[in-house]
Amino acid sequence: MFSNKDKKPQKPKIMERNVVAKNTTIVGDIKSDGDFRIDGTLEGTLITNGRVIIGVDGLIKGKVEANNADIEGKFAGELSVSNTLTIKTTADISGDVVIGKLSVEPGASFNATCTMKGAVKELNTSNDQKRHSEKTAS
Repeated sequence: MFSNKDKKPQKPKIMERNVVAKNTTIVGDIKSDGDFRIDGTLEGTLITNGRVIIGVDGLIKGKVEANNADIEGKFAGELSVSNTLTIKTTADISGDVVIGKLSVEPGASFNATCTMKGAVKELNTSNDQKRHSEKTAS
């Protein structure tokens, strides 16, 4: 009655955290499912399904694609964040940015072209609803 024979044992979901330490420079492309913390320098492309954290001393020059990102250091290039980009006070960002949501702390330097994917979708949805209600009200 209370047997566990039918249930498959579930492995705990452990999210990897990869770290590029201070005084370390990587030139090249990185692809991973885990989170990344950059306290050194990365010149190239970083693609991950996790979170990218650029520490105060961190620098990325190139292209980044991630689900979420927290930036305290410097970024220059193309940044694509499907969910939330959090820009801390010490951050310095330049380039092209495509995001879902944006959080910017006072004092941050944000000199980039920015496109919000989610806002356009919501705006189009609300306009469609208005048009539909206007048609049915007539």
